Amino acid sequence: MSNDITPVRPREITLRFLAEPTDVNFGGKVHGGAVMKWIGQAGYACAVGWSGYYCVTVYIGGIRFYKPIFIGQIVEVKAMVVHTGNSSMHIAIDVSATEPKTGARKRTTRCLIVFVAVDNAGDTVKVPGWTPVSEDDQRFEQYAIHMAALRKEQEDELQATETTPPV
Repeated sequence: MSNDITPVRPREITLRFLAEPTDVNFGGKVHGGAVMKWIGQAGYACAVGWSGYYCVTVYIGGIRFYKPIFIGQIVEVKAMVVHTGNSSMHIAIDVSATEPKTGARKRTTRCLIVFVAVDNAGDTVKVPGWTPVSEDDQRFEQYAIHMAALRKEQEDELQATETTPPV
């Protein structure tokens, strides 16, 4: 009998929050900064759970706010690995809000975050690979790959406009 334990690598995680008065902006709705904080927390938990290492955010993109979130709603932030590189993990984030009295639920926000796994010295480490299985998985992965190519183009364009070396 072996004492080896094979770690479970959950591909997704869901965190839930109650939208509280301290999360609200002057317009009476949960402000984007609070939503982005929840997105970061869910993405981080997903990346660490998948990789088994401390992870750092290297990119957040395509963030789209669809609907407002109101005080008292239950906010659900679902984070899911949709592509892995050598040390990177692309995490799709989907945020929804539910009115607890009625059960009415709406999608409020979506985005893609890229995390990199690092060791104690801050050097990148290899992460377990993820292979898409379903058609939905394949579409998610293709989206992540497409977004990576667009990021590369944007970075190249930005560097071409720089006249002084970055600090």
